Amino acid sequence: MKKLLLVLSAGILALDLFVKYWIETTLRLGQSITIIPNFFELTYVRNYGAAWSLLSGKQFVFLFVTPIIIGALVYYYVKQSEPLHLTAIAFILAGAVGNFVDRVVFGYVRDMFSFNIFGYAFPVFNVADMAVVFGVFLVILIILREEMRLKHEQNND
Repeated sequence: MKKLLLVLSAGILALDLFVKYWIETTLRLGQSITIIPNFFELTYVRNYGAAWSLLSGKQFVFLFVTPIIIGALVYYYVKQSEPLHLTAIAFILAGAVGNFVDRVVFGYVRDMFSFNIFGYAFPVFNVADMAVVFGVFLVILIILREEMRLKHEQNND
């Protein structure tokens, strides 16, 4: 199971880096391709911060913190045996490494998926971001499942 999830994680990382390379070599900075009018575009932007450009221009923070996070993820991956936990870690790890590579190599993260949802221009994101969000979603499910299990045990005592 662990080896399969490592392959999945490597595949997500490869897809992320490929899509970033493709967008960078296909579009000029700021250029868009409409996929679904008034809803979804591929737009090449550079993000010098985190989500929603938070901490923009503070690359040293990401360059310092991300390797620590990656190290912790690897540690928990080795120690963990629960499949859902391992899956969450594998997704978060792939996303963290994908964006870290961009920060180290370019000094920014290449983003491309642009959605307009009911008139709200959602911040542009990439495959690595999706992997992190999915992994965090799994972590939330794990926490909720554990809370429900504990509550159920308390009610049965």
